[in-house]
Amino acid sequence: MANVTVSVIMPVYGVEDYVGGAIESIQAQTLTDWELFCVDDGSKDRSGEVCDSYAAKDPRIHVIHKENGGAPSARNVAIDQAEGKYLYFCDADDWAEKTMLADMVRIAEENGSQLVVAGFYIDTFYSDTEKFTQSQEVPSRVFATQREFREHAHELFDQNLLYTPWNKLFLASYIKDNKLYFPQTFWDDFPFNLSVVRDIEKVAVTSEKYYHFIRKREESETARYRSDMYEKREEEDGWMKDLYAYWDVSSPESKEFLDRRYIERLVGCVENLTNKNCDLSRRAKLKEIRQYITTPRAKEAVKNAQPRSGYMKVMLIPFKLRSTLLTYLESNVISYVKSGNTKLFATLKAHR
Repeated sequence: MANVTVSVIMPVYGVEDYVGGAIESIQAQTLTDWELFCVDDGSKDRSGEVCDSYAAKDPRIHVIHKENGGAPSARNVAIDQAEGKYLYFCDADDWAEKTMLADMVRIAEENGSQLVVAGFYIDTFYSDTEKFTQSQEVPSRVFATQREFREHAHELFDQNLLYTPWNKLFLASYIKDNKLYFPQTFWDDFPFNLSVVRDIEKVAVTSEKYYHFIRKREESETARYRSDMYEKREEEDGWMKDLYAYWDVSSPESKEFLDRRYIERLVGCVENLTNKNCDLSRRAKLKEIRQYITTPRAKEAVKNAQPRSGYMKVMLIPFKLRSTLLTYLESNVISYVKSGNTKLFATLKAHR
């Protein structure tokens, strides 16, 4: 296909009930000169067949069938084959508003952007048809210089706008010339985006929201218990501190953001231990929690963080007291709400 403007890349695995909707939301785009790579990552259900059925009717859709290797490898295979001026990544169980690609391309073209960042929605379903919708956005802005972007990046991080790939349009030549690929790890989105923004020069942000991230499937990545979550979060904190050191940005606002980010994720690490799928003994859980909340990094973060809501101020009291038992009990309450009242949990999380 000649003169492709956007190459859309969609890793597909075990989503036969959802992938059709994701594909149709791309077909419905007002921008029509796109190509879509559906990368069937060794699905054991009919996901690959569903993709094939759409490709048979639309020549812009290409299906790649490969052995299971995870979403990173699926995305990377398509990056190498993409011919579009821009790259866009989406998940196979979500969907996008119809003007998304056209609007983001227009912004990129008008400003010579290497990266366009948009807002997005998180749709958390608490029944088959009812959902709580959380929106994430910041005011529209075109950063005049690389330095300006770096000094204000914490504002975008703070609204979760720089962690995921699906609210962004990437200049393909920037990605390919710098050989930027998704690392072979779970939660690969974050390190990929860090590699993109590390030396980025031309960034534009729109307050418009297009992408609908769906929280519905219990087996989804965000709902699982992870035995190595704490180690992963520690690694990510190291990446963030390294990024800001590389940028030579040490403003009070950025430092406070890094500390608040750390302690908020530490709350999540503790909740991971009280997750219903965690089979550690109570004693083992208490031991882990004690280790988490008494490190020098945890003490520093809880001291300097300035929670944005009364809810988070309350959540951090056990951490400030460094009380293992209170932290454990609080986390059990969080886990109870998370599993028993999805709407309430989503509402509290959205306003933290």
